[in-house]
This record gives sequence, C-alpha cells and structure tokens, in this order.
Amino acid sequence: MALTIMYLLLLLAGLLLCLVEAEVHHHDFVVTNKNYTRLCETKSILVVNDQFPGPTIHVRKGDTVFVNVYNHGDIELTLHWHGVKQPRNPWSDGPEYVTQCPIQPRNNFTYEVIFSSEEGTLWWHAHSDWTRNTVHGAIVIHPAEGTTSPYPQPDAEEIIILGSWYTYDVNLVVAQDLATGGDLPASNAYTINGQPGDFCNCSKETTYKWSVDYGKTYLLRIINAVMNAELFFSISGHNLTLVNQDASYLKPVVTSYILIAPGQTMNVLVTANQSLGQYYMAAHQFYTDKATFDDYDKTNVTAILQYNGDYEPPTTTPYYPTSTLPPFTDYNAGISFRNELKSLRDVDVPKNITTKMYVIAAQNLLALNSSGVVRSTLAASLNNVTWVNPWVDVLQAYYKNMSGFYTEDFPDNPPEFYDFESDNLPVLNTMRSLMGTKVKVLEYGEEVEMIFQSANVLNASEDHPMHLHGHGFYMVGAGGGNFDFDEDPKSYNMVDPPFVNTASIPKSGWLAVRFRALNPGTDSCLVRWGGILIIAKAGDFLAVYMSALDGAVSSKEGVKADQKWVVPATGKQNVDATLDSGLNKSRVGIVFRDDKGDIVEAVALVLEGKVSAEIT
Repeated sequence: MALTIMYLLLLLAGLLLCLVEAEVHHHDFVVTNKNYTRLCETKSILVVNDQFPGPTIHVRKGDTVFVNVYNHGDIELTLHWHGVKQPRNPWSDGPEYVTQCPIQPRNNFTYEVIFSSEEGTLWWHAHSDWTRNTVHGAIVIHPAEGTTSPYPQPDAEEIIILGSWYTYDVNLVVAQDLATGGDLPASNAYTINGQPGDFCNCSKETTYKWSVDYGKTYLLRIINAVMNAELFFSISGHNLTLVNQDASYLKPVVTSYILIAPGQTMNVLVTANQSLGQYYMAAHQFYTDKATFDDYDKTNVTAILQYNGDYEPPTTTPYYPTSTLPPFTDYNAGISFRNELKSLRDVDVPKNITTKMYVIAAQNLLALNSSGVVRSTLAASLNNVTWVNPWVDVLQAYYKNMSGFYTEDFPDNPPEFYDFESDNLPVLNTMRSLMGTKVKVLEYGEEVEMIFQSANVLNASEDHPMHLHGHGFYMVGAGGGNFDFDEDPKSYNMVDPPFVNTASIPKSGWLAVRFRALNPGTDSCLVRWGGILIIAKAGDFLAVYMSALDGAVSSKEGVKADQKWVVPATGKQNVDATLDSGLNKSRVGIVFRDDKGDIVEAVALVLEGKVSAEIT
C-alpha cells in the first residue's frame, strides 16, 4: 500500500511538472518605413509591425520565443534582446558584427530568444548604429506558472517607454558622423510611449494619458529607450516604490523620483491615493557633461495620470512634480538614488577573482583621412582602444577559427596611469586612441572584476551607461575621483549589491562590477562607439557548440573549453565523444548549428559517459 501511494505521488509530481513546463512562443516582426508627425513635422521612420514603440513580447520565466524578422525597411539592422542572457545561445543575441552581420533590406532572420532566470521587465531594440531610436519595444516576463513575485500583487500594470525624437533623419546623420568623426546628435524632444507631451509644439492633443482608479495599486514597467541620456522621472503627488531593476528584484525603495539610464528597466509600484484629478508624469535629462555646453535636450516630457470618476476636470494644467523632479544637473540627486539600490536578498557575490580589469572610458581624437584631407575627429575608447567593426562577425570567426578578424589582446589596464579626473590633462599623451578589433578571452567559470573609470580627456567626463551582453553583473561599488586600489575595495557591498545588466559610470568617478563567466559565446561591454568584446569560452562539455561545417570529424575525445565538433554539412554523420570525468552526466546540453548559426536537426544520446549524436 505504501509503495502504491509513493508511486501515485511520484506520478502526480510528474504531471505537475508537465503542467508548468515552459512555453514556446512565435512572433513575426516586419520592419518597414512609416510616416509619423511629431513637433509639427512629418518624417519617415523605421517601425516594427506599424507600431511606435514596437510590439510588446509577453512571456513567463523560462519560456522561449522565436521571432521572425523581415526587413522591409531601407536600412540594414539587427535586433538585440536587452538583458536576456540567452544561455548557450549567443547566435541570437543580435549586436551587429559581434554575433551576426546585419539583416539586409529585403532579407529575413529568425531569432531564438531563450529566457532563463530573468523575471520582471526587459526590452528589445535594433542594434545597428542608432536604428534603435524607433525600433524598440517592451519585454514583460511574468513569474513562472504557479509562482508569484515577492511584492504585493498590483491591481493592474502599465508600460512606460521613455524615448527620444529627432525631427531629422537621425540614422543618416549618425552615418555621416561615423564617416567624419562628428559628435553625437542631440534629440529635439523626449517622449513617453511615443508622445512628447503637453509642453512641446503640436503635441498637446496627443499627450499619453493613463487612467487609474482611486485606492488601487499599479505596477509601472519603465524602460529608458533614449539614445544617450539618463533621465529623472517623477509623478506629481505620488510616491514610487522601486521593486525590480533589469528583471532582478530589489529591496523596495520608496522615493519621489527615479534616475534611469539608457537601457535600464525598472518596475515601480504606484498607489492612486490622491484627490481625484489629473497629475503629470514628467521626465527630463540628468546632464553631467561639460558645464560650458548647454545645447542639450532640455525638454520636459510629460504624460498624464488621470483618475476615473465624477469630478470637474481642472481648468488649468494638471499638477506638475515641481518639488520632486530634480533639476537637470542635480548630481547629488543622481548619486543619492543609486546608493539606495540593493538586491532583495543576500547574494553570492564572486569572491575568487581570477581576472581583474581596470578599464578607462574616455572620449578621444583620431586622425581621419577623408578624401585626402586628414583631420582630427572624435571617438570613444576603452583603455585607449576604439572598436572597429570587422566585415565578418566575431562569433562566426571565433567558432570557425578564422584568423585576421580580431585579436585577443584587449588590455586589462590602460597603457599608462595618470590623474584621470584632472581638468588639465596633457594633450599629446591622452587624446589619441588606437583603432582595433580587440577582444578579451575568459575561461569558462572565471570570476571577473571590472573597474570602469571615467576619464576627463577633452574635459568630456560624464556619466556612461555600461551594458554587458549575455550576463548580469553585481554592482559592488561606485565612487568619485580616481579609483584607490587599496582603500576603495573596502567600501564594496559584498552582501546584497544589485544584480543588473546596465549601470552608469559616474562622472569623474568609477564603477566596480563582478560576474561569473558562465555563458559561453561573445559578450560586449559597450560605451557609445567604444567597446570591449568578451569571449567566454565553453566549459568542458556542458556548453560546447557542435557546428555542421565542411571538414573532417575532429576533437572527438574529451571535448573541453572552446573546442567543437566539425562534420560535413550534408548526409547523416555519427559523432561520438567521451565526457570528462566529474561532469553531471544527466545535465549535458548539446546544440548543433550550421555555418549561419541556425540550429539543425540532430539526435543526441548520453549513456554512461558517452555521447552519440546523429546529424540529419
């Protein structure tokens, strides 16, 4: 009898496991040009499925999404799934010339987007120059079936996408700037869900409005899709409770405003507890660049929170968050907000650091030869290296062992040390950067610390958002001035630092992050036009990619690190390998791909430490 009951319980557990199995979703994204009118002017922009912002993807934790992208627009592009770790699936991450070449007009590409530990809000966007200024949308990641989020469940939720608007063809201007070395263009207005709001020309009639019921609590999913500006955001008369950033839970922070950097996402709880009426949701730039330059976008973008019910609409404008929205240059407000961020629970911060990098982020000059005329042009750099796109994407070059497309010598330290925050840096020693496609290679399982230091080269130190593809990182510390290698690590938060995918280096300061290299592939740390490309090698057999390429079968025995199997691309092929001792034989993951990175049909069998696979 006892055995029968145990069997039934096991059977029931198996059935329940099947019921909560992750789902697979399919979407078609059609990229086209469409006319939109903002700020009294009409222009053609790239959009997805005729929507600006683009369509929202809804999933549960652990789901997989296949997105067929059809490029019917007039410019090449890729799509990136910002903050989605894509375990063992770098082929679908999306940054151009890193994991793939751009999707040309009149062509298509299918992305496989694999969700793992993320829960909250992320976003997708184009990842080719500045095409993301209109090609972007939200990703809503609900808890897995049968589970709930750790904060009180809201009555409803709303998506708020903060964007930027240009009255001109910004993609064309950026292309010209890349060719000539010009500075980044400034937007003409910021937007909330595609609308500039009441204080911009020809915009009052289309201001975004959000209706609420008194006494209810709402979840705002806020995304900063602005090209290159951090924004303060506040709602008049209402407190915000920040509970999640970059799809990772935080200890609740009750605040009157948030500071959100480009690429970041935040989940905020708002209780509708004010007198019935209309209240502005407002945002504007947090400006940290040169004090002598004031031609930045000073738009106060607004949307309206309006209460449902019977009341007289205001005869004047809605209430504005005058006392809670910090001024444009309130540096203390920015630092104070960031210092409040902590993970919901104690976390396992990497402590056995095997790679430590001190990375200097700077704006530099390059000597550019344009039609025989040599002139100095602006360029961003990390450790004095300005990234150059290869004509074959790095991921393909890496897995095919193709030489000549990148070098594995990105430096762990700057070429020389000096007072990075000085207002009087020597011109010749600090202003010139080197152009190159340099990558940093990490062994599988390495624990890494990266200290980003903002440099005041050209008197251009400012906040820089940094984003790591394929991984999240623990933001263990930040501070002003030059990093002190002896004293500053003593201030690290090694208990509950926030786990994020995007964080800002403070102006004239430093940012310290830690992560584990557990997701093989190519990942990039990006700052404007500079960047580090990180190649995380595969660990033993757990994450090896087996590619169906022309050539003989190789690396059969004891597959390790970044080795792979190579088999003919046609016909049935049997591939066998022995797993190294000590591996968990029941949890081996195997992926077969063709030379384009697409998954091909295969059958794999793991038995007594042996792997047998047949590619069809």
